[in-house]
Amino acid sequence: MRAPNRNASDYAYFDAPFSAFAHRGGWDENIGEELENSLAAFRHAVDDLGYRYVETDVHATRDGQLLAFHDMRLDRVTDRTGAVDELDWSQVRGARIGGREPIPTLDEVLEALPGARINIDIKEANAIEPLVRTIRRHGAQERVCVASFSPRRLAAFRRAAGPRVATSASLGAVAWSSFVPLLPRFVNAGVQAFQVPVRQKLGPVRIRVLTRNLLRTARARDMRVHVWTIDDPEQMRSLMEAGVDGIVSNRIDELKALCTARDLW
Repeated sequence: MRAPNRNASDYAYFDAPFSAFAHRGGWDENIGEELENSLAAFRHAVDDLGYRYVETDVHATRDGQLLAFHDMRLDRVTDRTGAVDELDWSQVRGARIGGREPIPTLDEVLEALPGARINIDIKEANAIEPLVRTIRRHGAQERVCVASFSPRRLAAFRRAAGPRVATSASLGAVAWSSFVPLLPRFVNAGVQAFQVPVRQKLGPVRIRVLTRNLLRTARARDMRVHVWTIDDPEQMRSLMEAGVDGIVSNRIDELKALCTARDLW
């Protein structure tokens, strides 16, 4: 007999009244954009500013080392080049973000930030098994929420990790819930959050993803709605007033100020 789906309220991860997420580890003007996803950025968000939630993507090297890193390649933010999944850890470990900070493994992030909750986006299929092992090794099931653009990757992760780890819906499920009003009554994807942009480009047009129907669906199914990536304070304020449950931002100073003013920090 299949276990019943768990709702957001069943997870400690979602127990905050509002989730302010530090994007790509938590860089701002004080830490420097060039140091995104470095351990220095993570620590700045959590230790200096008091962030409880941080966001990162994960990639696995060719030999299975799991990195808390945004890009598929080293080229943009480090002093080395190459696709992460085509390199061994011994080749990647010498790379420096912004020329000075090493790329952190997810193990290092979990160890360095024992009180933080981490939103994790799986970027490639080869990261699924290393992620499951890392979460179990640290007993971090209640500290993480896992996302992916790919429904296949999400389904594979859920099968491997089991129901103790919270997950967010793929873009396909978000589209159902945003634009097909009756379908959410009959479909329960077993996810606990919608993590979406306000709008998404589809071909030559941009469509609104964050709709009133999505918010209604989330409330009816005890799910959370987190919106990315919002750097304009006026837009942050508008989204809070609309009733979203969390915002992902690079402007972590502005986001904290707004949350503090609204007693959401």
